[in-house]
Amino acid sequence: MSRVVYAGSFDPPTTGHVWMIQEGARLFQSIVVAVGTNPEKDNTFTVEERIAMLSAIMNDLPDSNIQVDVFDNRYLVDYARSMGADYILRGIRSPADFEYERVMRHVNADICPDITTVFLMPPREIAEVSSSLVKGMVGPKGWEETVQRFVPDEVFKQLCKRFSKTHS
Repeated sequence: MSRVVYAGSFDPPTTGHVWMIQEGARLFQSIVVAVGTNPEKDNTFTVEERIAMLSAIMNDLPDSNIQVDVFDNRYLVDYARSMGADYILRGIRSPADFEYERVMRHVNADICPDITTVFLMPPREIAEVSSSLVKGMVGPKGWEETVQRFVPDEVFKQLCKRFSKTHS
């Protein structure tokens, strides 16, 4: 059975994340979407909120081979091994992503040669979408209309609850 781990902060989950999850579910028998914690990051949503958003998004997908989990204070490759994964799934949006992910792929292979890192490049219309981009667009007048196209409905509702005075 081929199992893949797709990890990120998912703060918040974006349409790019959903695309990666759907592609992972299509390519592998089982996908673990792992919410990582990073104490150096200033998170907008708690781990529990991110898991709830991802779980709600996964409920809307037809694939039943998706599991949402959390990991912290360990190397991703060690987490992947503990989950019985053969692969780690990573997205490449830019040359900077490629360079960082290339280095991490080699480090992970040094730690655990049995786990292969697989890279996917999202389609053009979502290639630049990231959690940081979405959070950076929240605030100015009319932000809701702009942000809505970059996040799933459940995430948009949560962003509005947190940041909008006009949405409830």
